[in-house]
Amino acid sequence: MRLTQVAVTGPVFAVVAGVATGLPAGAWAGAGAAAVVAVAAGFVLWVERRRYLAWAYRERDEDLIVSRGVLVRRVSVVPYGRMQFVEITAGPVERVFRLATVQLHTAAAASDARIPGLERDEAARLRDRLATLGEARAAGL
Repeated sequence: MRLTQVAVTGPVFAVVAGVATGLPAGAWAGAGAAAVVAVAAGFVLWVERRRYLAWAYRERDEDLIVSRGVLVRRVSVVPYGRMQFVEITAGPVERVFRLATVQLHTAAAASDARIPGLERDEAARLRDRLATLGEARAAGL
């Protein structure tokens, strides 16, 4: 989601910066400002792509593993029996690209995990599966 936001807004900001600088300072200054903003947008796009590729999840027999992070790698293990509820959220940009985020809630606030950037159908499938597994595992408590 953020990758798309950066890809769309980066070139727009580059053009706006170039025009805004070019009006009072001249064409070369405007072109330089546009180039600097375009390079910065490219860098941010690269970072956002790395962040997107760093998200992963894996369903196991007893728990769900969610990993994320570029510089600091974080791995969360959420037992199915500890899940209180699973929700799907989708902001305006996510809805445009038919994406959603699956949010897992447990009793411990620190163990909540989310999986962003899933297609709607995959998010619904994962929510239903996690809810079913959570009910089955919680029944034995």
